[in-house]
Amino acid sequence: MANMHIEAILVLICACLVGVAGRSAQHRGNKLETFTQSRSRREVTRIEGGAHKSGSPIFRRSPDMTKSPVTKSEQLLRIEDHDFTMRPAFGGPPIPVGVDVQVESLDTISEVDMDFTMTLYLRHYWKDERLSFPSTNNQSMTFDSRLVKKIWVPDMFFVHSKRSFIHDTTTDNVMLRVYPDGNVLYSLRVTVTAMCNMDLSRFPLDTQTCSLEIESYAYTDDDLMLYWKKGNESLNTDDRISLSQFLIQKFHTTTKLAFYSSTGWYNRLYIHFTLRRHIFFFLLQTYFPATLMVMLSWVSFWIDRRAVPARVPLGITTVLTMSTIITGVNASMPRVSYIKAVDIYLWVSFVFVFLSVIEYAAVNYLTTVQERRERKLRDRLPCTCGIANPNDIMMMNTSYSDMDQNATGNYGMPENGGRQERILAQLTLGDNQTTSQVKSSRTYVNIWIDTHAIDKYSRVIFPGAYTLFNIIYWSIYS
Repeated sequence: MANMHIEAILVLICACLVGVAGRSAQHRGNKLETFTQSRSRREVTRIEGGAHKSGSPIFRRSPDMTKSPVTKSEQLLRIEDHDFTMRPAFGGPPIPVGVDVQVESLDTISEVDMDFTMTLYLRHYWKDERLSFPSTNNQSMTFDSRLVKKIWVPDMFFVHSKRSFIHDTTTDNVMLRVYPDGNVLYSLRVTVTAMCNMDLSRFPLDTQTCSLEIESYAYTDDDLMLYWKKGNESLNTDDRISLSQFLIQKFHTTTKLAFYSSTGWYNRLYIHFTLRRHIFFFLLQTYFPATLMVMLSWVSFWIDRRAVPARVPLGITTVLTMSTIITGVNASMPRVSYIKAVDIYLWVSFVFVFLSVIEYAAVNYLTTVQERRERKLRDRLPCTCGIANPNDIMMMNTSYSDMDQNATGNYGMPENGGRQERILAQLTLGDNQTTSQVKSSRTYVNIWIDTHAIDKYSRVIFPGAYTLFNIIYWSIYS
């Protein structure tokens, strides 16, 4: 009995606990429903109140059309109603596409890579009736690059370009403007690096003409007619454009047809610009140093020919300096297979410097040979003192001039330093013991000691020849 009472009490307790839990859950659900209904009523009340306050910016905002999946402008242009993968008026006459360009900057001209870099605004004009829309005030609509991907635009590219890109800071530099009648303006800002075939045969006294070529990639002249919208006036340049090494002489435009054997004829637009190189930089860095080295090599002509330690290092130094100048110039130039104007000047200057070294080598050699002959002659001359036979006579006649002592060596000169250039030694040798056919004979030996004249002539010939070369060079290339 006791056990049955205990079980009955436990069942009663469990039933009470279950009932309390159910009532608590029902109460919380009623409170949550009441809060949700109250919040909904407040929102409805705020919206209804906002309907009466149409001018308040707090309760009503204008929709952001740029963030909608399909904007009203696209609906107005009927983008979804047409196939813009085809060109306008497909199957009819070619669509005319006008082009104009504004050059923003001409950045670099590279002789080594033979290219140039240009930043420009490229604008296209055409008419696409599929984009026409009704308008009461004839006002155009302007779009960014997002709409460009949904309509047809000309597929222009730069012929012979190495690198190019459309600027994208802070957003894509692309603009599309559509007019009610279907006329379209498409503008983009591009930087392009294109090839420029340069003729460096007159470098650095040269003038170069480079071209930027624009062409449709897919559409031949049967489908697309590309032309300059305003002729030469279609090309505008910034007056502040300048280059460090070139003077921009002129810009002009032309139009030609380009033929490809596999695809046909294409319209091609050309932007030509002529550049004249500034010469002052090269005068300071190349021509003046080379000229000074040549003039420095002439100093050796005024140095005593016996001063070997002075003349030899001077000649070697000028030769090595000219080699360094030639190497430095060629290091910054392309390896072309023809001779440039600067090469002619530098190599002729190098030859003059080299000849000055050869001149001293010739003078030194002839001086050595002359001194050897003088020693042999002194050994052959008999001494007049204590001659037993009076028939053995030596007669010596000497003639002097006003030349330096260095011109004659030391032979036949008094030690007081008398000036002479040439000694004519006439030796008359008699021999009583000769054969009966020749009882007396005279041998005349003329010795010309004139090695100093080589330096004298070099002082005039070298400067004169180099001056003549400069006159001819600058008259041809300037």
